[in-house]
Amino acid sequence: MGERSDGFVGVFDSGLGGISVLRALVAELPGEDFRYFGDSAHAPYGEKTEAEVRELSRGIAERFLADGAKAIVIACNTATSAAAATLRAAHPDVPIVGIEPALKPAARAFPRGRILVMATEMTLHLDKYHELARAWGGECEVVPVPCPGLAARIERGDLDAPDLAKMIEDLVGGYAGTVDAVVLGCTHYPFVRALVERALGEGVAFFDGGAGTARQLRKRLSEEGLLSASGRPGRVSFASSLDTPDELALYQRFFSMPL
Repeated sequence: MGERSDGFVGVFDSGLGGISVLRALVAELPGEDFRYFGDSAHAPYGEKTEAEVRELSRGIAERFLADGAKAIVIACNTATSAAAATLRAAHPDVPIVGIEPALKPAARAFPRGRILVMATEMTLHLDKYHELARAWGGECEVVPVPCPGLAARIERGDLDAPDLAKMIEDLVGGYAGTVDAVVLGCTHYPFVRALVERALGEGVAFFDGGAGTARQLRKRLSEEGLLSASGRPGRVSFASSLDTPDELALYQRFFSMPL
């Protein structure tokens, strides 16, 4: 058990969006070592087929495990929907934790509210989202808002550029003053929360799945006796399929920027 608990937690996303989840993981489990992999060369997953996302996810997970990962976090809503069940079936002895749109806490907070769910087209298309909406929609009005191109635009950085603000205004500005809450259903979207709030107006509550994923990882590591016992602060490292100094510098910047 001790040797396995010394391993790292592998965290992956289609690009840099999952860094929003990584931040929650580090806050919840500061003693764990995390290795983050962003598949930026193939981003965004939300515009690929389900089969393509499954195959890309399988390759990343197998590389993590070959390098000694004790657990894996799928820090991508699309990849969780498309690949989590397959990965768990292939590796039943490994804790594999995913993320899903945070509709459950939003519906609990606003049981009769109007809730926007911003997500990729694939996330909103797959059965997992529809099951979630049926289970937790209740008396809420749940409004799915597909956001084609938004994750890819965030992936480029330069979050202060006018074209990004306009894209978000075009996607959600028509709902200004009419919604109680927004579910940020793609891990890229927390990085533009301020722009979404600007488009919708003040007083809107925001929900994303990062904190819930972090709590679930702690639970699974504890159940398996895999929590780090080293007593030292954990280490965080970054890698990308788009392996350039500029890309890795962008990852570091997103890891450090205020949210």
